[in-house]
Amino acid sequence: MKVILLSDVKALGKKGDIKDVAEGYARNYLLPKGLAMEATDGRLKEYQRKKQQDMEKAAQKLAAAKKTAEKMAGLQIEMPVRVGEGGRLFGSVTSADLAAALQEKGFTVDKRKLELPETIKSTGVYPVRVKLHPEVEVTLELIVTAAP
Repeated sequence: MKVILLSDVKALGKKGDIKDVAEGYARNYLLPKGLAMEATDGRLKEYQRKKQQDMEKAAQKLAAAKKTAEKMAGLQIEMPVRVGEGGRLFGSVTSADLAAALQEKGFTVDKRKLELPETIKSTGVYPVRVKLHPEVEVTLELIVTAAP
């Protein structure tokens, strides 16, 4: 019997795979637990259509990420902060602070997508990697200066 897997099944396959399985295995285990559905002609066509739509969405997301990366390339973010003696910060610059600074520049980036090289506790210039997409990342320059 042919089935379309609705979720990952150990030793059988991943979600979306079309597999030939024993009829008893399908009827007694896979179908009742909602792990698979029978692969009829109509469901196979629907599956192919949905798979095509998912591929198009993924391509659009990748193109949008590349476009954003082109705009962000070479961007310098200057962040004035309160400092004490010797250029040491009161606290530190976090990825949330940087995400807020990028928001002011017109870029919406999740703070979890920002990779700071280290804990920033002093003034200086720091490279920051921004992962916009699993295949697209860009490096920014963060300039931490003393606030007047």
